[in-house]
Amino acid sequence: MEGMTEFVHPLSGRYASPTMQRFFSLPVRFGLWRRLWLELMRAERDLGVEIPAVAIAELEAHLEPTAAELERAAEIEHETRHDVMAHIRALAEVAPAAGPYLHLGATSCYVTDNADLVILARAAELVLQRATAVAAALAAFARTHRAHPCLGHTHFQPAQPTTVGKRACLWLSDLLADLERLEAERRRLLLRGAKGTTGTQASFLQLLGDGAKVRELDCRIAAAFSFPGTYPITGQTSPRKPEFYLLACLSGMAQSAYKFAGDVRLLARLKEVEEPFGEGQVGSSAMPYKRNPMRCERMAALARHLIVIEPDAAWTAASQWLERTLDDSANRRLALPEAFLTADAILLLWRSVAAGLEVHPAMVRRNLEEELPFMASEEILLAAAARGGDRQRLHERLRVLSAEAGRRVKDGGEKNPLLELVAADPAFALDRARLDGLLDPARFIGRAPEQVDEFLAAVADPWIASHAAAADDEEPRV
Repeated sequence: MEGMTEFVHPLSGRYASPTMQRFFSLPVRFGLWRRLWLELMRAERDLGVEIPAVAIAELEAHLEPTAAELERAAEIEHETRHDVMAHIRALAEVAPAAGPYLHLGATSCYVTDNADLVILARAAELVLQRATAVAAALAAFARTHRAHPCLGHTHFQPAQPTTVGKRACLWLSDLLADLERLEAERRRLLLRGAKGTTGTQASFLQLLGDGAKVRELDCRIAAAFSFPGTYPITGQTSPRKPEFYLLACLSGMAQSAYKFAGDVRLLARLKEVEEPFGEGQVGSSAMPYKRNPMRCERMAALARHLIVIEPDAAWTAASQWLERTLDDSANRRLALPEAFLTADAILLLWRSVAAGLEVHPAMVRRNLEEELPFMASEEILLAAAARGGDRQRLHERLRVLSAEAGRRVKDGGEKNPLLELVAADPAFALDRARLDGLLDPARFIGRAPEQVDEFLAAVADPWIASHAAAADDEEPRV
């Protein structure tokens, strides 16, 4: 439509939460730059640089950039083609006493890279909290359905029965493995600190005149932002490998989300398990009866996007020239926010689905019973052999009868006739009552219920109990 030219990115307009969006917003980013300049000035003053108190006071009064200040910085950047210098000048206009002391000894990466690391740490914490909420929902579902027999599938073909809860533990196990790795990488994050133009700290050594003071400067800046320290070796930028490791963890989480969403979509087609469906929700514009798994489909779509963002970080780490090059700048501005915004969107959807999964016991039982006679083949062989039959001959007869039963089901749509065929075959000497007694589903699920109990007690519950879950206050917006 004429006049409608505004573009809103789908991640911000449709999928990701306001909380995650704020982390990567311009006011937060440039506010961190100002906070970094403040902490640098404070530390330099404490370590002997003559900086007047009024300079510190003025900067403290302007830590939150106003809309007008951001607009002014954008105007200056248009002229200078340099974002950091634009913000230094814009800040100096509203805090003139601080102006001469801003950025002393620093290079642009002092604010850009340190701010990025603070944002990435915050974003990783939110991902961990959101994913813990997903884990709690999956654990509750697994516990509820720990002993609920269902048909297992390999190659999406009928296989040995399992339980609904045991299958949920497969989803949960993958997610917890991703979270353990993400938490480890989050804990390894350090600040770049004050390293100067090529990482040698030469400018700070000249400013402070003492190597011990330069080391102390680094320590103070890290402590001001609650980091355990700074990277001991850098070029002009912070190391890019930690960014790759973080995105690799997010990619792993996306893989797990895709697996979960795909399984739910398959189970929905089997009419056994479905994602929650709102009372007024529309499944199809043309087919009113349809109940499309739109949340899981959206999870899958977002997961695909997140998985393919990971190579961006790999290329950034691989293509650093000597002490640094600038060809990673635009890429990182895109890849890092998009990765975390996409992860946030996936986890919001995942929690909403996991917390509202609907199980249809009648269909679970029907699908299991349809295949259970085939699953009972070994039980039938053992029972017939116990009555004096030859196991090898019985095995061949059972193979032939199973093929005939499968043909009748596929060609005629009739109920699985295998037990009738076995009962009618004198080689087995088993009547129908004895055969029916072999079909208790609980005979075929092995230790699945105990495995659920043991996994939850030893792995899932300790993680959930020891990690904060994101408050249940943000839902997928569409």
